[in-house]
Amino acid sequence: MPTSDEVDRIVDAWVRERPDLDFAPLQVLSRVGRLARHLDRARRTAFAASNLESWEFDVLSALRRAGAPYELSPKALLQQTLVSSGTMTNRIDRLVERKLVERRTDPNDGRGILVTMTTLGQERVDAAISGLLDAEAELLDAISPADQERLAVLLRKLSLDFD
Repeated sequence: MPTSDEVDRIVDAWVRERPDLDFAPLQVLSRVGRLARHLDRARRTAFAASNLESWEFDVLSALRRAGAPYELSPKALLQQTLVSSGTMTNRIDRLVERKLVERRTDPNDGRGILVTMTTLGQERVDAAISGLLDAEAELLDAISPADQERLAVLLRKLSLDFD
């Protein structure tokens, strides 16, 4: 197995040309960026296999994680998916058209609306998450479970400031 990668070659060239700079951040974040592109491709493939777009998966997975009866208010969906109100309205409309969700009146607030996942929506999101986990496990196959756990701890530590 090779012990150097494209990032090593890029950093080595920069160090040769600019020995006055510290390229340690590039060693980490260039690899994270490259891995993110592989992950994005794996996600698109997993979602496409379940006939879903990435944004559809985001909304359906928020509903699925809510537990039975798999429904949330549009406001709760906004908070979980971090999109604007107009974008969420458009997404719900499109999911309703595809019969993946339904809108219904909130029984606790006659003016409120709940977005409820349909059986078809649940089937699609369940298939997508299974495919995604398989693809992600394959991406991590080169490192041991213990290393995966250490990496998760380090990435969590790094990402806490961004959340």
